[in-house]
Amino acid sequence: MYVVEIDYRDPAEAAAALRRLPCLTFLDSASADKRLGRYSFVAVDPFEHLRLDQAGPGWVARLKAELAARRIPTLPGLPPFQGGAAGLFSYELGASLERLPNAVADELAFPDLSLGFYDVVVAFDSLERRGWIVSTGLPETEEKARDRRAVERGLWLEAELAGGAAGFGTGPISLEGWTSNFTPSGYERAVRTVIERILAGDIFQANIAQRFTAPVPDGFDHFGFYRRLRTVNPAPFAAFLDHGDFVIASASPERFLRVEGGHVEARPIKGTRPRSADPVVDLLQAQALTESRKDRAENTMIVDLLRNDLSKVCVPGSVQVPQLCGLESFASVHHLVSAVVGRLGKGRSAVDLLAGAFPGGSITGAPKVRAMEIITEIEGHARGPYCGAIGYIGFDGTMDLSIVIRTASFRRGMCAVQAGGGIVTASDPAAEYQETLDKASRVFDAFGVEELVL
Repeated sequence: MYVVEIDYRDPAEAAAALRRLPCLTFLDSASADKRLGRYSFVAVDPFEHLRLDQAGPGWVARLKAELAARRIPTLPGLPPFQGGAAGLFSYELGASLERLPNAVADELAFPDLSLGFYDVVVAFDSLERRGWIVSTGLPETEEKARDRRAVERGLWLEAELAGGAAGFGTGPISLEGWTSNFTPSGYERAVRTVIERILAGDIFQANIAQRFTAPVPDGFDHFGFYRRLRTVNPAPFAAFLDHGDFVIASASPERFLRVEGGHVEARPIKGTRPRSADPVVDLLQAQALTESRKDRAENTMIVDLLRNDLSKVCVPGSVQVPQLCGLESFASVHHLVSAVVGRLGKGRSAVDLLAGAFPGGSITGAPKVRAMEIITEIEGHARGPYCGAIGYIGFDGTMDLSIVIRTASFRRGMCAVQAGGGIVTASDPAAEYQETLDKASRVFDAFGVEELVL
């Protein structure tokens, strides 16, 4: 291993300096927080790119084997991602784990899986305001060759970081011409359909999203847009991915799964109220959320689902809920957030945990498989990155993944922005429709949309 400490800088500046290199993965704690938003990582030029347009069940064994073959120890005193596989797990990857129907429409056709295997990473600690380049020397296996490569790659990335242009481009970052796959009345009918399914005993809850799309002009500055998004909606699990034929700009507030030192954590979000510039109104919104029986019921159901998912791979009796329906406030919304924790069982890995819990229950429903079938039936479109996961699985066995929400996904000259909510029997169709607009509002703000006209 080769480690060099570098001057601290805004991680977005580092990502901008490296953005012309292949397969940029920027995991960005844009909302600095000592618990959830402390570290940011920039990774480029992977020695291997695992991309599966349509993944079969074999991806789990393959990913486990490739990570195990390159196992390295954790270096103490450094940020947790010290090299490994990082990128995108699309929502449709769930079809490789369960028997699920295909969506009728999938015009953007995002890959199910796109992971770079990164031997060298730029890491930042926003709390201590320090930065490092960590170089593993992989995929070399012979000790001297690995040491030599670690130094060469570390020095190379340091030079690229110093010499890269940190400007953000001059292309457009605004989009117009948005359309949705639902009219307001159509979305409300979808909500009523889910309520009917619940009353019939089919499911307990399902998350239904509407999908906004717009054409993307030539020369659009994707990174410039992301820079504005992280400013108007800073989030602890933000990310920017440029994997060649697709780009993702995400401002997610939600951790999906974390593994560190065998400790497992999930942080599901269920329950939302919009923020207000008026502090009195803002406080009343937060209070209404914490007192909402409907929102607490949604959250509690997903906590139960996650307890079951984590119990598949955790030590019996280790799965606990240290936080249930806690209030957490972000730039545009208040949320109810819970925490579910556990300890990985003997012989179990982060990949086993991912396969046992993917996709997240907070953006599917309960029971999960039946809810996913209903989602596909009602929404009609493949979700792609939305409600999948972005993050890393380290060569040392660590993992940290976000749920892909508050996100703009770019491919084939189009952009998709999706937003949804959990539907239970107490849901009000008109209020649920408004909630989708509240959740998407800051993404549209970043696009310069003053009023969404559909």
